[in-house]
Amino acid sequence: MKLIRILLFWLLLTPVMAQTSTAPLTPEVLRKNMKQEHPRLLLLKGEEATILKQVKADKGWSRVHNAILTEADRMIDLPPVERIQIGRRLLDKSRECLRRVFQLSYAYRTTGDEKYLRRAEKEMLAVAAFSDWNPSHFLDVAEMTMAVAIGYDWLYDALPAASRSTIREAIVQKGINPSYDKKYNWFLTAEHNWNQVCNAGMTFGALAIAEDEPELASRVISRAIETIPKSMHPYGPDGAYPEGFGYWEYGTSFNVMFLSALEKALGTDYGLAGIDGFMKTAGFQQSMMGPIGLVHNWGDSGLKGSLSPAMFWFAEKQRDPSLLWNQRDYFSEGSPTDYVRNRLLPAVLVWGMNTDLKSIKAPKAKIWVGQGDSPVALMRTSWTDPNAIFVGYKGGSASVNHAHMDAGSFVLDAMGERWAMDFGPQEYNSLESRGIQLFGRTQDAERWQIFRYNNLVHNTLTFDNQHQLVKGYAQVDSWSDAASQPALVSDLSTVYAGQVAAVKRGITILDDKQIVVRDEVKATSKPTTLRWTLLTPASVTIVDEKTVELSQKGKKMYLIFDSKVPLTIKTWSTEPTHDYDAPNPGTQLVGFEAILPAGTEQAFNAYFSPTRATKPVKALAQWPVNHRAAAISSHSKN
Repeated sequence: MKLIRILLFWLLLTPVMAQTSTAPLTPEVLRKNMKQEHPRLLLLKGEEATILKQVKADKGWSRVHNAILTEADRMIDLPPVERIQIGRRLLDKSRECLRRVFQLSYAYRTTGDEKYLRRAEKEMLAVAAFSDWNPSHFLDVAEMTMAVAIGYDWLYDALPAASRSTIREAIVQKGINPSYDKKYNWFLTAEHNWNQVCNAGMTFGALAIAEDEPELASRVISRAIETIPKSMHPYGPDGAYPEGFGYWEYGTSFNVMFLSALEKALGTDYGLAGIDGFMKTAGFQQSMMGPIGLVHNWGDSGLKGSLSPAMFWFAEKQRDPSLLWNQRDYFSEGSPTDYVRNRLLPAVLVWGMNTDLKSIKAPKAKIWVGQGDSPVALMRTSWTDPNAIFVGYKGGSASVNHAHMDAGSFVLDAMGERWAMDFGPQEYNSLESRGIQLFGRTQDAERWQIFRYNNLVHNTLTFDNQHQLVKGYAQVDSWSDAASQPALVSDLSTVYAGQVAAVKRGITILDDKQIVVRDEVKATSKPTTLRWTLLTPASVTIVDEKTVELSQKGKKMYLIFDSKVPLTIKTWSTEPTHDYDAPNPGTQLVGFEAILPAGTEQAFNAYFSPTRATKPVKALAQWPVNHRAAAISSHSKN
């Protein structure tokens, strides 16, 4: 499988290589193709007029624009960021610098008020005086470089020559040059967000100073064009992002910042946006959010979404305003202070300047399935009803960056509440400061001892109290997007190899009212204890030997189990098992245990229903199917 993946990668990269090989980005080619004047990054000179026209015509756009100006006014009297490192990271300071410089520069370009110029200049000179930008954690360098590159480029004509020289020197010495040190530039071979963020930051720096450093700039940009496909290939084949919703926002946002910068400054993205799966990934981000504003937060992802600049880039590229369905409320509801914390906020206006917010309509498809390294199936009964049913299912592998042992897990929203939940991650420094090796991905890695990260606390199966196999992998094998009964089936057998002979899980929605989770398990030659687990924020009452009542905020949901094997319904504590684990207040684990007789095949149905009435459920082989995956995904970890 590894050979197949390598071959697929080079096939995907061929169009990019073909374009760059016909016109290598030498200093001469760079000078010829590059916009000669500043600004050349993201928003060219004079394009402010289009933004201001949209701001004047639409209250939603005016709200974002005015929020940035108000925040820029607030920044005027703030002291510049200081070089204060937290653990091994300077990242929060780099991000704050990017937020400030981007918004202050936008404020200056759209108002001409010199107070914003001077405050941005002060911020950039302050960080330029830092001893370094912490290259040992290179994300810090990348975001800081992007920050000062945007300010340098957008404010170029108005900055004093001495300030330009100081900032330019910092971009080279503290930003770009460390990226050629082998101790720090492992991101060039990464297949995840580090590659995207770091290449984007270096490219912004290179483009900003290209007329003064053409040889260095051409090398940096060429290197990025050559290596960033490694982190874009995992979006294939359908757009499902392997690291989950939260890291989609991080990696993808910087990826499109990179592509947008190339397009504006050089007139081309070198075919990179055409890499398999990348342009489909907006569907993944949109479909991951449920009807109550909570996302399917598997892996190291937070629970809530936010205003997403990247989605405006995708909507504009695809001429599909429906991709902004989840974004529209940010323009009319809540406090603007909620989104001025977004360090890339001005990009919303840059990429959305031609978007009519009133033209945004609900998407049509109610099920979205993506394969790849972390396959998902996302089903809902409505895009417009806040009480709609939403089910998010995840397959995949614990070997993926930022993954948990959660193959087979799901979240469930209904009646305006979340009934099946995921903890998401624990704050990294709280673990690293205690000496925990957080990011190991081997079977015996310390990561799997962290309470929130293994299968015992996810909405999936456990056999004989064992962990899932890190090398295992599960795709979505078949599914139906029929409105009458949306459904999915996933084979989890390799995730539990040696623990059971075979296991499949299916999830379906019946009559827009009930959700059924069906598991079919074949035991090995010895008896096996199966544990079926649900993590929920609801209060739990065991009603009888097959029924659990879940309640929250005056609403009830019944969890009804059905099997020919005797079940023992149980609850488990979410109290942390180590002193380094985060607390988990307001949560419960409930489910059942069952003994699988040696060599037998057993089926288990779990109904989520507002009533105690249930319908018979057929074997998974008889479930409705109108789509099937390849027998083994080319992205399989096996």
